[in-house]
Amino acid sequence: MVFSVSSSSVVHSSTLSSSLEHTKAAQFGAFQALDRLHSPSTTVSFSRRRCSVKPLNAEPKRNDSVVPSAATFSAPEVTEKLEVEDYGKLAKGLENASPLEIMDKALEKFGNDIAIAFSGAEDVALIEYAHLTGRPYRVFSLDTGRLNPETYKFFDEVEKHYGIRIEYMFPDSGEVQDLVRTKGLFSFYEDGHQECCRVRKVRPLRRALKGLRAWITGQRKDQSPGTRSEVPVVQVDPVFEGLDGGAGSLVKWNPVANAKGNDVWNFLRTMDVPVNSLHAKGYISIGCEPCTRAVLPGQHEREGRWWWEDAKAKECGLHKGNIKEENLNGNAGVHANGTAPNADIFNTKNVVNLSRPGIENLLKLENRSEAWVVVLYAPWCQFCQGMEESYVDLAEKLAGSGVKVGKFRADGEEKAFAQRELQLGSFPTLLFFPKHSSRPIKYPSERRDVESLLAFVSALQ
Repeated sequence: MVFSVSSSSVVHSSTLSSSLEHTKAAQFGAFQALDRLHSPSTTVSFSRRRCSVKPLNAEPKRNDSVVPSAATFSAPEVTEKLEVEDYGKLAKGLENASPLEIMDKALEKFGNDIAIAFSGAEDVALIEYAHLTGRPYRVFSLDTGRLNPETYKFFDEVEKHYGIRIEYMFPDSGEVQDLVRTKGLFSFYEDGHQECCRVRKVRPLRRALKGLRAWITGQRKDQSPGTRSEVPVVQVDPVFEGLDGGAGSLVKWNPVANAKGNDVWNFLRTMDVPVNSLHAKGYISIGCEPCTRAVLPGQHEREGRWWWEDAKAKECGLHKGNIKEENLNGNAGVHANGTAPNADIFNTKNVVNLSRPGIENLLKLENRSEAWVVVLYAPWCQFCQGMEESYVDLAEKLAGSGVKVGKFRADGEEKAFAQRELQLGSFPTLLFFPKHSSRPIKYPSERRDVESLLAFVSALQ
């Protein structure tokens, strides 16, 4: 690596010159030199311009390197102005930029103080983008101790493919031991995944980020309903702290925020990037082995994660800043009347829109003239949105068959009623109301393709 250093004066004394040379060597020794990939040498220029996350109540930094003269007067105080980056403005400026351009900007601004968070899934695209910039980059990953064997093999493939070493972070063994001894190995199936994720993922991540000024994630807007739809390409991290400590000390980059899942996969195939073998088995979003499964036709990719929980809660805590306060109460984006602003779905003449009195009457009837299939849904739920096409097809196929098809919006003020009376667990929930029975039958499968739905209805007619 070539360092370019300029000086404004020449010292003729050989003794003083030697002393200065030793001082310079000591100063440069404090830096970890990193060469650009595929580049034999790199010229690094040092300037007095500093870029940082906007601090709270920032004050000018005193330059303590000024040495008073031997004369009787004191040297004036010298200050260094701290330039503050407006990341909201930067995000708007990069809104139409490509992932490669965003990655290059992130690595350019933060150098060795930024790292890619790699989960062992399709976010390998981030490493490929970083590699293509030709800049040095760092990669870290959270080894929870409960990953799939395929994921560990994939980590090894990625290291060999790119010639890198992934910086692994591990949970505190004492905390894991206490959790398992107190609540067992699979407590998350009973009381939610947050406690386990906090021990195995969030706290190790917090330690990793305390050594950085910025990090890079593979979040996309289309990944998760209610939590990632507004992810910007760059932001001041709202949850975690960075190297300098305090609120606003860490920047979070999301280069593929505006990309679609298909776009990412087309990129991986085009560049012949190694991928996790679990993807070929139907896994899309990949996490810990007990909490990840393959998705079925018609399902959203995040349905393979924590499938026993509400769709809006599908964050492990690493991106907790995505969850708005109202989301925690199960009413993401609702208006004062309890309804969400999203456009309604399942809109077709063959699907009857049931009101609260309508679904209550259907529940009370013991001898119906026709059987009914009813979906309990919320229009903001991407899982419901993903099922829309197959449910509309089902309605068309059942038209005139003696089975009516309906929908009941069960979010907002209706959610408690639906949970109590209609067996609502998560959205969407599908119910079949037989002709000669008052009790509805809940569709037990996660398959939401039209053939599976038809098979369910045919088996109960």
